Amino acid sequence: MGGISIWSLLLIALIVILLFGTGKLKTLGADLGGAIKGFKKAVNDDSSVEKNSADADFTPEQISTKAEEPVNSTASQEVKKD
Repeated sequence: MGGISIWSLLLIALIVILLFGTGKLKTLGADLGGAIKGFKKAVNDDSSVEKNSADADFTPEQISTKAEEPVNSTASQEVKKD
């Protein structure tokens, strides 16, 4: 009913094969596959670049290795008065 039947699709495929030949269709398919792979690679590279650039803004602080002297409190010391 108004749709494309399987026979119509087969007839269109036969005409395309006769016009372009199987060699040209193989080349076209390989080029299309390479373009899709390149697109996927570019999308993945862009997302990894964004992830790395977000982390690049963070600069960790230097941690000093020498220990600080403890603060002497008068409450903890006993005061002797004579």
